Amino acid sequence: MMLVIGVDPGSLTTGYGLVEKKGGRLIYVGGDTISFPHSLPFNERIHKIFRSFLEIIQTYHPEEMSIEDVFFAKNVKSALKIGHARGAALIAAIQCGLRVFEYTPLQIKQSVVGYGRATKEQVRSMVKLILKLDTQFSLDTSDALAIAICHHNWTRFEPEVVKVKGN
Repeated sequence: MMLVIGVDPGSLTTGYGLVEKKGGRLIYVGGDTISFPHSLPFNERIHKIFRSFLEIIQTYHPEEMSIEDVFFAKNVKSALKIGHARGAALIAAIQCGLRVFEYTPLQIKQSVVGYGRATKEQVRSMVKLILKLDTQFSLDTSDALAIAICHHNWTRFEPEVVKVKGN
């Protein structure tokens, strides 16, 4: 049994999803978004992301965190803000003693959908199928669940490829 929290970072909405592996089967444990109004100052949003992840980790006790790796974006300002959100989640994970693993969007989509250019809707459909769920998740939550599923898949088949940070 291993419980993994997947994180889809964003400065306005950060998705998280918890997936446990029991007897070779992936089981949905929980997931949601941490969202803020645009009017909330950026530094307060980042602090609330950090505090929220401390609370989530202390509630569910995941063993590992998987998070989307930095990618190149057309908008540099947006990429920097996403980087800050990632940092807040990463600091919470390290503070709580979790091992952290990073995956590119391409790795995540290939692992869950089998196609690196899959749409967010295709990812959501496959997450629901893999976890055998009828629930309609937000795209941010389903992306986070996909990141957790990706981690379970990579550690099962190719553990030497996984990049470990913070240990």
